[in-house]
Amino acid sequence: MNKIFKIREDFSYAMIHDMKTPLTTIVMTLNFLHTGRLDDKPEKKEKYFQIAEGEADHLLTLTNKVLTISKLEQHKLDMQKEEIELIPIVDKLVDKFTAKADKPIRFIKDLQATEVYADVEYLEEVLDNLIDNAVKYSKENVEITLSSSCNDKHTVLRVYDNGIGISDKDQKVIFNKYERGAAGRRKRKQGASGFGLGLNFVQQVVEAHGGNIFVNSIEGEFTEFVISLPLLMQDLD
Repeated sequence: MNKIFKIREDFSYAMIHDMKTPLTTIVMTLNFLHTGRLDDKPEKKEKYFQIAEGEADHLLTLTNKVLTISKLEQHKLDMQKEEIELIPIVDKLVDKFTAKADKPIRFIKDLQATEVYADVEYLEEVLDNLIDNAVKYSKENVEITLSSSCNDKHTVLRVYDNGIGISDKDQKVIFNKYERGAAGRRKRKQGASGFGLGLNFVQQVVEAHGGNIFVNSIEGEFTEFVISLPLLMQDLD
């Protein structure tokens, strides 16, 4: 019980800390805009608005993630599953991360299966989380392979990166709620945000689809997350 209490205490502190930063940025930005000192500098004014908007979006994403996990744990979230196209989702995410990357990033797409039976919004969020981790916990040059395949029962999605990898010890706990691997903790000190909800969120959503997820990784070399989702007929059985 003491260990659980300590984990929750650490999580609460980390969550408040991570929420405080964007809130502080938003307040400072809006206060500065309110002074009118940028009224004759439209380009700078727009840049400040974009900063505030980005931080507000970050807070909203964080809040939705916490609420989704809570609903999933209480079996109150209804997945709107249907046959969806993978290519538009992957292309959208590739464009997003390429545009915002602060380091060289290369995507390799190998989509042998082009459709998947899933909730489009939540599947996109799952892939977004995995790609974000691949970029965040990477070396100077990032290479991410997004692939898909299909067998007679499942569609299999893979997100592979050439990043810093995950130790055998941490692979056993990374899907736990509030857990963050040692590599993640090191990165956190270097400025990587988050407090351990991402992979738990991913696992909860995948399992709500009737699927499963596991990780292959060698520390210092690569990480690969493998998602297996049932086909439509499999789900209806």
